[in-house]
Amino acid sequence: MVDLLPDSHPERDVYKLMTAAIVPRPIAWVSTVDTDGIPNLAPFSFFNAVCGNPPTVLFCSGVRGTAPDKLKDTQRNIETTGEFVINFVTEALADAMNITAADVPPHVNEFERAGLTAAAGRTVRVPHVAETPIYFECKLHDIVTISTEPGGGSIIIGTVTLLHVDDAVYGEGNYVDFDAYRPIGRMTGSGYVRTHDRFDLVRPPSEIKP
Repeated sequence: MVDLLPDSHPERDVYKLMTAAIVPRPIAWVSTVDTDGIPNLAPFSFFNAVCGNPPTVLFCSGVRGTAPDKLKDTQRNIETTGEFVINFVTEALADAMNITAADVPPHVNEFERAGLTAAAGRTVRVPHVAETPIYFECKLHDIVTISTEPGGGSIIIGTVTLLHVDDAVYGEGNYVDFDAYRPIGRMTGSGYVRTHDRFDLVRPPSEIKP
């Protein structure tokens, strides 16, 4: 048995246990542009939805110790432009996503590096991954910095201005065909998970009177 008190252990040990317990995690494959229009593309697995009205998402960008301001290119670009796109990762795009996970200098175009097509946005000036069947265009709502120390990071909250779902994975009634979509999730270390084995549970009815 392990009872780990975060203040008495290296942050890396805390991170390893957190990412092993909180699984599977969805992946936000975030595209941005800098002030010179150079695109950036990077995956983040601390990601989820916040609410549906207005449609809001968040992801967390960790501290980058090699940068003078400790910011990853993604966060710096969003702070500057106020825009980003969440691209969703499928099995077919897993290898390309992994290529974009590498730390590279800001001038490197990850779309080109991974052999991906950068397609123009409709509501933002940020390109999306043309090969993904689902992407959300977003405007920055807020950035909440938790810590700038090693292992720290910032919560980036975005308002979704466009939800795109390709016909190939779209189901009538605003559903998604998961057999066609085939998304992947993040486990821990180098591990990922597919979504082939699924089951349903009908939620119990509310016992609270309106």
